[in-house]
Amino acid sequence: MSDLTHIDKDGNAVMVDVSAKNATERTATAKGSVFMSAAAINRISDGSVKKGDVLSVAQLAGIMGAKKTPDLIPLCHPLSLSSVKVELSIDETRNAVDITATCKLVGKTGVEMEALTAVSVAALTVYDMCKAMDKSMRIGDVRLTHKDGGKSGEYVAD
Repeated sequence: MSDLTHIDKDGNAVMVDVSAKNATERTATAKGSVFMSAAAINRISDGSVKKGDVLSVAQLAGIMGAKKTPDLIPLCHPLSLSSVKVELSIDETRNAVDITATCKLVGKTGVEMEALTAVSVAALTVYDMCKAMDKSMRIGDVRLTHKDGGKSGEYVAD
């Protein structure tokens, strides 16, 4: 017998039944970074990347990614997100594009996976748009930094 929530008593994969849960306001924030050469960072900053405005395209991709999470992650519930915000910024001291995504809804299950997917898809988009300039780019530090709502309450990362 398993205590795993996505496995039934016979060992089959199942979507967790949330029908008995109360709908509450839920939020989640995730962060991550794409590390690259100073030259690539400079090209993003000065708008000379041949594929276009890296930060704007990645922002839109992150929002779209959050909305597609149940299509990408098995057993995730399809959610009616009320808000998805994706912010990208350049940190020239670390040669990084930093990404923050916050998802919100009123519902019976959390939005952690949507926030993490938004960051991941935005990071992959930055990588795709810049790969011709820097083959050594690295995506890292993708993590949940905050969640609130539901039975487990608030979580704030150290």
